[in-house]
This record gives sequence, C-alpha cells and structure tokens, in this order.
Amino acid sequence: MLKVLVLFLLLIAGVVLGPMIAGHQGYVLIQTDNWNVETSVTGLAIILILSLLVILFIEWILRRVFRTGARTRGWFVGRKRRSAQRHTQSALMKLAEGDYKQVEKLLSKNADHADQPVANYLLAAEAAQQRGDEVRANQHLERASELSENDTIPVEITRVRLQLARNEDHAARHGIDRLLEVAPRHPEVLRLAEQAYIRTGAWGALLDILPSMQKSQVNDEAHREALQQQAWLGMMNQAMADQGSEGLKKWWQNQSRKTRQETALQVAMAEHLIECDDPDTAQSIVLEGLKRQYDDRLVLLMPRIKSGDPQSLEKALRQQIKQHGATPLLHSTLGQMLMRHGEWQQSAEAFQQALAQRPDAFDYAWLADVYDRLHRPEDAAQMRREGLLLTLKTNPNA
Repeated sequence: MLKVLVLFLLLIAGVVLGPMIAGHQGYVLIQTDNWNVETSVTGLAIILILSLLVILFIEWILRRVFRTGARTRGWFVGRKRRSAQRHTQSALMKLAEGDYKQVEKLLSKNADHADQPVANYLLAAEAAQQRGDEVRANQHLERASELSENDTIPVEITRVRLQLARNEDHAARHGIDRLLEVAPRHPEVLRLAEQAYIRTGAWGALLDILPSMQKSQVNDEAHREALQQQAWLGMMNQAMADQGSEGLKKWWQNQSRKTRQETALQVAMAEHLIECDDPDTAQSIVLEGLKRQYDDRLVLLMPRIKSGDPQSLEKALRQQIKQHGATPLLHSTLGQMLMRHGEWQQSAEAFQQALAQRPDAFDYAWLADVYDRLHRPEDAAQMRREGLLLTLKTNPNA
C-alpha cells in the first residue's frame, strides 16, 4: 500500500513539475567502454519510474505464485486434518460398540494430522492389543513414542498396560519402577504399580507405594488396608518359604510394634507358626493379642494350638468369659480344650452352655462324643439327632 502511494505521489509530481522544468531538462551522459547513453534528466526520471514499476509488477507476480502454492499446500493439509478429526470421532463411536478393529483403523488413519496424534496412536495400540494383534500394537506404540517428544509419561503408561495385558509381568514392573521415579503420585501409575507388584510378589514395594496411594486418593481406605494385609501375608509366606519358622519369627521381630499389634497379622502369624509346627510361639502371639483386644479370630485358633502349656489357654479363655460374658464361641472353645485333657464333665457343661445360646452342628457332635466318654449313650444319640436335624434344616439339599 505504501509503495502504491509513493508511485501515486511521483506521478502527481511529474504532472505538476513536468511543464515547469520542460525548458530546463538538463543533460545526462552515461559512458562505458563501448556505449555512450545520452538523455535528459526528465527522461532518466521516467526510465527509473518505469523500471520501478516493472520490478514491482514482477514482485507481485512472484508473490501470487508462491501464495497460491502455500494455499494449495494448506488446503491439502487442512483436508487431512479434517479427515483425521472425522475418523477420530467415528473411532470413539466404534469404541463404545466394542469394534476394536475399526477403532484401530480409524484412529491410525491420518493420525499424524490429528489434533492429538500421540493420543490417536496410543488408543490405536490399545485397540490392537484388545484384538490380540501385538505387532500392530507395538507399531502404534513406537510411532507415539516418536511423536511424544518430552512428554513420555502417557506412552510409558500405555506400554506398561499392554505388558500387563500380555502377562509380561517383570517387564511391566521394570517400566513401573521407572515411571515412579518421574511421577510418584500419578494415579494411573499407582494403579498399574499395584497390579505389577502383586503379580511379581514385590510385597515390600507394594507397601512402599501405599502412602502415595493414600495422598492421591487411589481406591478407598478399605481397599488400601486389604492391600496392606495382602503385602504383609506375602512377606510372611516368603520368610516361611526361605527359612521356616525361624525366618518367620525373625521377620516378625523386625516389624514395628504397631504392625505386630494388628489383629489380622497376629492371626496370620499364628496360623503360619502352627503350620511350621511351632505351637509355643503361636500361643504366645494369640495370648498377647487377646490381652490387648478381644477378637473371635484369635479364639478360633486356640483348639489348633498343641502347646506344652494348655493351662495358659484355658486360663485366658476363662478370663475372656469374665470380661466379655458367656458367649457361645468362648464356651465352645473351652469345651474343646477340656476335651483334649479328658475333663469330660466340665467339657460337657461348656458345650451345653454354648448350645443353650445358639444351636450348632459341630457343638452337637462334640457333645455327643463327650457323652460317649461319660457312658451316656442315650444322650449321645440325642445330640447326634439334633445335629443331623440342624444340618438338614440349614442345608435341605444335603
């Protein structure tokens, strides 16, 4: 626009000043080795103006040519972008239908021109994995990795998810360990870490991520507590498998006091020690747990403990009866303990008190055995009939 204005002003100046200097045109000589060019000052000015016009015209033509090329390229690129958008929208509908073959095809077509090409390739990789085509899934994943530049977390998360889907558990755990270094509180990373650590038996690592799961609100409190229990049980199993009861006791002593006071862990520890034929240590854990807090699970373990000091168990049971009342479980457990020592009359009284509060097929059977020992066959037969009727009542198909 400025150039046109300058030319317009020059033309006006020529029209106005031309007649004024017509008689005073002057003389211009341009001399070279072989040529002599003679003209007036006005003629030279006209030549310069015409030359400038020619240059501007050539510039305009070139600009139009190059602009047309850019517009053409822009049209083709825009067409591919619009096509990628349509394909992405169609792929989302197919994803809702569960048509993973079409999802992969639509997402990968013109994916380089999509608004989020990395997202298209990652979704295409998961769609390919859903239909079992691991080769195509890897191809899409690698292309997404090439386009991701510095933001590699979505790509690595998808890679771990695919590895877990293929049961490549140790490879997934390796990927998770790297992800946790750069994104320790990423919710999806923590969810995948939970799966990888459980599958590979990395119980210590699972315990380590529980605080991060709590801060990131991954799953609810009940689920996180269940994971904690599972991790502790897994560590118990590993210690028992490696070193037996000695390794198990050593592991237990290395835990914090708060951990050792967890009732669920006390129950699990006692059960493991019973399996390892270490009833004395199991008994001490059960009794210590009952001193701190009553729990039916600890009481249920008592008849399984074959220790050299059964009187301590009986004493603890009677103490619990005084504190918590004559519950059926406490009387039934006491009856079983007394049976073991041949105290048949006291055992019968304990079972009778348990049955007076609630009928139980096992208690009927145990009381029948006690009556046999007391030479009361009619009472024993009656107890067996009661137990059988109760069993048929609660389980009609038996």
